[in-house]
Amino acid sequence: MRNAGISRPAPGERQHIPLSRSRARTGAKPRWYASVAVATDATGVLVPVLAVQLATGRPGPLLTATVATAGWLGVRAAHRRYTRRSLGESRGLLAAVHDWAILIGCLAVLRVLTGESSPVLTSVAALLPALVITSLVGALLHAHLTGQRRRAHAVRRVLLVGEPPAADAVAAQLAARTDHPYVVIGAVPVGDATLSCGVPETARLSAEASVAGSQDGALVLDAARRLDADQILAVPGAHLTGERLRRMSWAVHDAGLPLTVATGLSDVALRRVEVESAAGLSLLHVAPPTRRGAPVMLKAVLDRVGAAALLVLLSPLAALIAVLVRLDSRGPALYRQLRVGHHGAHFTIWKFRTMVDGADRLREELEDANEAHGGPLFKLRQDPRITRTGRVLRRFSLDELPQLVNVLNGTMSLVGPRPPLPEEVAQYTAAEGRRLLVKPGMTGPWQVSGRSDLSWDESVALDVSYADNWSITQDLDVLGRTARAVVNGRGAY
Repeated sequence: MRNAGISRPAPGERQHIPLSRSRARTGAKPRWYASVAVATDATGVLVPVLAVQLATGRPGPLLTATVATAGWLGVRAAHRRYTRRSLGESRGLLAAVHDWAILIGCLAVLRVLTGESSPVLTSVAALLPALVITSLVGALLHAHLTGQRRRAHAVRRVLLVGEPPAADAVAAQLAARTDHPYVVIGAVPVGDATLSCGVPETARLSAEASVAGSQDGALVLDAARRLDADQILAVPGAHLTGERLRRMSWAVHDAGLPLTVATGLSDVALRRVEVESAAGLSLLHVAPPTRRGAPVMLKAVLDRVGAAALLVLLSPLAALIAVLVRLDSRGPALYRQLRVGHHGAHFTIWKFRTMVDGADRLREELEDANEAHGGPLFKLRQDPRITRTGRVLRRFSLDELPQLVNVLNGTMSLVGPRPPLPEEVAQYTAAEGRRLLVKPGMTGPWQVSGRSDLSWDESVALDVSYADNWSITQDLDVLGRTARAVVNGRGAY
């Protein structure tokens, strides 16, 4: 193992874990995260507000700037934005917008109470840099933390306790991604079944709680000490029942180790989950996906307004592309195709033509060269049917601009799952069919996560997760990331 950190094992791959190490290599995030966040938040309010107050000749500029700065830091601190647990865990844009709106509201109330009479637009403009700077710093911290975790820094060494194969599934899912702090360094299986995930087995608990009794905690703690684990992750099951888990938690907590319990749920947004208590039971309430109501109506309004504005702004570019397509090869500038949309309704999708005229008839000759990673998709990196202009259009996703018409007429959304072909839908399983519970989108999680480089299963997982967990704020986040994905061009072919 390199000194840089602990490498994450792939599912089924065994990882060597040292029994002793320096505490400097624990899962702590860099200490400077909080200092940078607080300093930039303060600067983002203090300097612009002070500058605007001085430029407009308002009385008490330093006092006003100090109050605004204190208010911004207070709102952020009240929402625990500076805690080590939350810093860097997300890009922070949505949290910044939320906190900024609260700051505006608080300062508006203070303005009324004090009789302050500066122009409203000037005051709001002076606070805008705070939103921009905080969002930018949040994105940079998230990018830095993500990079650290790819190198196995800023992670938590986790000891897994549970029954195979449930424990195997948890270990494999954690090992498959690096956007979280958990690295499984060992396992304590419960019962006689054998682990298949390749994680080192450091102890074993009996299937019968009456036999193991109070020894569960001692065995788990001994394994945790030998591996220098930071945390215990328990996977409940038929043998690791609630009462047995409760008694084990006593020993773990008394020893000063945190305990986390895997619920078995996956791809459920945190905002949909709430912990409740009834008759002494800890219950996990999962809210249903958003399918109707104000958020859906707001999404429809934003789709149509956004599509109309973009059609007007991009019409000169669209006209130029149409001319280039016609000059490059024979055939129409636009290509239309039947797709499947919301609740299985068929509709016609529009694109700028990127292939030679009649390309659909030539596909049968290329079936043996299909490079799609499973599923009914057809993908070919060096597709001979693509024209020179078409290759450039695909590289920057410009061929999809005519889909703004689909968004305007309501058959598509700006953000949503990839619009599938009827022959793909004919092969859908029940899980894959959940993609059709929301409108397909011009962009979506698949667009910002690799596009054609994704396997079929990865694409389906992203789309189903979006269909179940979408929100207006998530849509705004995807739209913000789309520009970077288009410029990057990864998976565009």
